Amino acid sequence: MKEKIYTTKKNGMAVLIGTIVLLLAGFYLIISGSAGSDGPGLLFIIGMLIECFGWILFLGLRVLKPQEALVLTLFGKYVGTIKGDGFYFVNPFCTSVNPAAKTKLGQSGDVENEHSSRRIMISSTAEKQKEEANKKISLKAMTLSNAKQKVNDVLGNPVEIGVAVIWKVTDTAKAVFNVDNYKEYLSLQCDTAVRDIVKIYPYDVAPNVDTTGDGRADDGSLRGSTTVVAERIREMIQSKVDDAGLEILEARITYLAYAPEIAAVMLQRQQASAIIDARKMIVDGAVGMVEMALERLQENNTVDLDDERKAAMVSNLLVVLCGNHDAQPVVNSGSLY
Repeated sequence: MKEKIYTTKKNGMAVLIGTIVLLLAGFYLIISGSAGSDGPGLLFIIGMLIECFGWILFLGLRVLKPQEALVLTLFGKYVGTIKGDGFYFVNPFCTSVNPAAKTKLGQSGDVENEHSSRRIMISSTAEKQKEEANKKISLKAMTLSNAKQKVNDVLGNPVEIGVAVIWKVTDTAKAVFNVDNYKEYLSLQCDTAVRDIVKIYPYDVAPNVDTTGDGRADDGSLRGSTTVVAERIREMIQSKVDDAGLEILEARITYLAYAPEIAAVMLQRQQASAIIDARKMIVDGAVGMVEMALERLQENNTVDLDDERKAAMVSNLLVVLCGNHDAQPVVNSGSLY
């Protein structure tokens, strides 16, 4: 199904005025025809026909706001799409189609105003206009944020992830006729794309993991490569929704964390890794300071130490520099030997 423009003529105001004039003329003919001495005549019949069927022209009036579209069918056949803001007149027997009109996904553009404080009685024409308004298709960029998902990463660790997708309708005919409900279809494809991509990556950098498919291990991860992961999710969603006439503008990861059942264990693991890295840095610095101290003592001939005394001095300095607590000095008042 390919989209085609139904009409570009914004002649709704002219038809509206003409219909009102026609109905007034019909009312005048009724009065004139019934005023004759011979009773209702031809003018009366013509006026009644105008009044009975002239209002049908009102059903062909359509008002569109900027970035809105209306898909029209005539007796079940797709006749075209109205695009662009303006006041249009179309075939009064055309009906608008939007199977996703009542679908609410908690996304922008899907919040429906509720007026429960009062009820307004409206005519059948007003009800039809309200129904037509609900079946308009928005061409604006909208944001879809599905619920957080629990997915296993490449190492089997359960991860919770949330993704926000910015999308818009580019082909109204495909969106309406190629899929049953394009909003639900998009939501399902977002969930499946997230699962397919997340299971390729580890949560954090892990050895011997290939995330690009080139056969070589790399440093890709969900936590460190969020932009790359989001772009791959966008590309996969786009490949799935091309037939539905949708365009995925952007995808972003909005939430990423380990699942609650392993979050505490992974936190301890991260803390242990941080402690090890910190200790390694402390030891490297302490060894360098000890070497510098021994070299300075030897250069200045401050004191002549044998190997045993050097070992004792190195041991004491390392204890002082690498300890978690402040060292308690011991003053030696006797001889060094």
